[in-house]
Amino acid sequence: MNHNPTLENLAQKGAWISIFAYLFMSIIKLSIGFIGGSEGLWADGLNNTTDIIASVAVLIGLKISVKPPDEDHLYGHTRAETVASLVAAFIMISVGLSVIIQGFQSLLSPSSDKPSMITAATAILSALFMFSIYRYNKELSRKTNNASLEAVAKDNFSDALVSIGAFIGIVGTWIGLHWLDTVAAVSVGFIICKTAWGIFREASHSLTDGFDENILANIKETILSTSGVICTTNVKARMHGNKILLEATIQVDQSLTIVESHDISDEVERNLLEQLGIEHAIIHIEPYLLQ
Repeated sequence: MNHNPTLENLAQKGAWISIFAYLFMSIIKLSIGFIGGSEGLWADGLNNTTDIIASVAVLIGLKISVKPPDEDHLYGHTRAETVASLVAAFIMISVGLSVIIQGFQSLLSPSSDKPSMITAATAILSALFMFSIYRYNKELSRKTNNASLEAVAKDNFSDALVSIGAFIGIVGTWIGLHWLDTVAAVSVGFIICKTAWGIFREASHSLTDGFDENILANIKETILSTSGVICTTNVKARMHGNKILLEATIQVDQSLTIVESHDISDEVERNLLEQLGIEHAIIHIEPYLLQ
């Protein structure tokens, strides 16, 4: 498996930036949310702590995934990133459920206290800060073509929206809607659980060799468009981290020599790499026999 050290360093840089950003934001939000009496901002801070876990998981996965194949990992270590995401999802769900339970308990025992003005300022400034981090990581994910970094960027964007929700909840308490801040906290809990579920579903689907049917159809079309391929069968693919591992059988004219048939399989592999970015393809050749 070929790796580009420059792109790998960029991807890891994006993960590190997210970790420090979330660490800074969680400390600020938890502190000010507690002192200023805002459940919504406090929950937003807890949300950022789960983001730290997710970003660390991505970073660990990125570092392990670039290790070369060894005796007991002949396909490399790229699935380490998926495993790390799965672990992070379980931790995020536990935090999200805790936020939801605390929120409902507050709704049953409402308080008339209003959060201080500094909590609202913190929430809106946090939203602007996280949006800038989102734009940065989004551009990095585009340059590196890294799915995990793209997921981190999406999480950055959702966190900006969560902070805006916390801001609305805080402002709501100032106009007499004392329950709105607690509702914002509960909403954050559900957002954490929803994000965790999406990570878990995608990671478990990949680890059980699930594969996108639309991508598989594009693979078949690319194979069949190669000159000399009469038909293709037994097309199977699976994800190994961010890489696609492919196996397929092509049928060619039975009058061709072994060398000519092999040239066709090489052309198939080149087309798969150039058009779909598939680096690992095992192409089996069979003669096409008229029925």
